[in-house]
Amino acid sequence: MEYAEEIFRVFDDEITRYMYPATPGSIEDTRIFIRKSIEGFSRGEEIVAAILTKDAREFIGNVGIHDINTSTPELGIWIKKDAHGHGYGKEAVTGLKEWADTALGYEYIKYPVVEENIPSRAIAESLNGKEVLRYPKTNLSGVTHAMVEYYIHPNVPHAHQ
Repeated sequence: MEYAEEIFRVFDDEITRYMYPATPGSIEDTRIFIRKSIEGFSRGEEIVAAILTKDAREFIGNVGIHDINTSTPELGIWIKKDAHGHGYGKEAVTGLKEWADTALGYEYIKYPVVEENIPSRAIAESLNGKEVLRYPKTNLSGVTHAMVEYYIHPNVPHAHQ
């Protein structure tokens, strides 16, 4: 529960705008999310990790890979507003994808993103993700978005190699 207060403070309407979850209504909602993430990890279903800056170890967001016991896990990420534009999201997703390449026997990773979320789409495309599906999806705040789903295959060459 180390980052519960920080998550609750920064996981606001602006951050959840492009996401399925709704903004937490209380700190207890945030603690429930953390508990469920820990339980999912314990069951071998997902890994949800805090993203910290390398230098100051400042909390800046979460990255997760879900349904890891399937051939098509799903990646997700969010970064707090004041950390946008520094490449943290790409670095976190790339690192988790590289881990998945060695630890999971997956066919492809799903990376669903709201069509207008250009920075998140750029992350998928940087990993050679292929746009496969387009569909509407209503999030927990009741907003329907046009979604683009990318499939990212294992052993994709990365830009930093």
